[in-house]
Amino acid sequence: MASTEAAPVASGDWRPAPPAGRIDAVVTVPGSKSLTNRYLVLAALAESESIVRGWLRSRDTELMVAALRQLGATIVEDGDALVVTPIDFATAASAGPAVIDCGLAGTVMRFVPPIAAATGREVVIDGDEQARVRPMDVTIESLNRLGATITASDGTLPMTIHAGSALRGGHLEIAAGSSSQFVSGLLLAAAAMPLGLDLSNRGRPVPSRAHIDMTLEVLADAGVDVSEPDAEHWIVEPGLPRGLDVVVEPDLSNAAAFLAAALATGGTVTVPGWPAHTTQAGDDFRRIAAAFGAEVDLTRQGLRVSGPAVLSPVDLDLSAVGELTPVVAALAALAPGTSHLRGIGHLRGHETDRLAALTAELSALGITVAEAPDALTITGGRLGAGLWHTYHDHRMVMAGAVLALVGPGIVIENVGTVGKTLPEFAQLWEAMLGSEA
Repeated sequence: MASTEAAPVASGDWRPAPPAGRIDAVVTVPGSKSLTNRYLVLAALAESESIVRGWLRSRDTELMVAALRQLGATIVEDGDALVVTPIDFATAASAGPAVIDCGLAGTVMRFVPPIAAATGREVVIDGDEQARVRPMDVTIESLNRLGATITASDGTLPMTIHAGSALRGGHLEIAAGSSSQFVSGLLLAAAAMPLGLDLSNRGRPVPSRAHIDMTLEVLADAGVDVSEPDAEHWIVEPGLPRGLDVVVEPDLSNAAAFLAAALATGGTVTVPGWPAHTTQAGDDFRRIAAAFGAEVDLTRQGLRVSGPAVLSPVDLDLSAVGELTPVVAALAALAPGTSHLRGIGHLRGHETDRLAALTAELSALGITVAEAPDALTITGGRLGAGLWHTYHDHRMVMAGAVLALVGPGIVIENVGTVGKTLPEFAQLWEAMLGSEA
């Protein structure tokens, strides 16, 4: 039985303030992490200088900046923009060994190794303790087959890319059913390969398809000749990207937590600057919110979501938008009835095993959860109090914040872990809760 007593607040933990009446707020969300890191990779490979405006400053993006600097790119801040002078591959090999810290950033650990191999330098790539259990086998095997020489144990970090590696490109078949980042990392670097890349996924379909679409779009925007002639078959012709001058869209996946607050409390939240066209997976929260019974309006002013008096249970395939699952699971726990979240087995290989984490934490608060290999079945109910463990996972912090709107006895462990993608999350959240209708 779940406890009804509030957990003590330890150093680094967070008990969000309760809403000050019905939420009626406008929340401006910083730029997209996924787009920021893709633009930075292309800028480091480009044939001329690039400017990335409105970039997201977070642990993941700062790790990407540091990694690309280690590989020879010059990246300078200019107001809210980053000015990037690309890597000089003609002289990169003479720069000597480099060491790169991935932290727990999947985009760094999957996007940077192909670029590192293309420099011809010895590069050691490592990360946080939790990063050493995330699969890297597809990246390692792919780069070996494309011309790199890599030393690694059990297909995980740490890995060493040995001096003299050179990616020639050509035809490659991989099994990328566990992460779209394996595909994106290869596609982003492919234009720098002398033969380009003819890449096919074999086996299970790639999850989080929206992230592949995002990669294809930014490549095309940078002048790279990229196509998908058949399903899960991509061709990138050789030829460096052109220099970029881009503005990063708001991070729609981070925005989902704030919009979920409207659903949880029957209030209204507006996120300005929501793009009319985007490849961000977070855009699918519009469909998800409507399924829970919300009113959803996209106007020139932004996306406005108004929550219903009572949430409806849902049956959702989240295979293409798995990163939204923790926040969606929190809403399902608040909806009377039984909800089914499907197609999310790949989340077991993210910052933590998100399915196991959500099952454990929701169960501890008194919610009935049935965990399957690739699904969660959640029966909404009354929340107990307690400490919401976050497992060093930023999305678990956001899910806990949504639950704390209704369960005031919930304390969120280690709120600082949200710095991975949105360091100011708690401040934005508290500001939103202080807005009254």
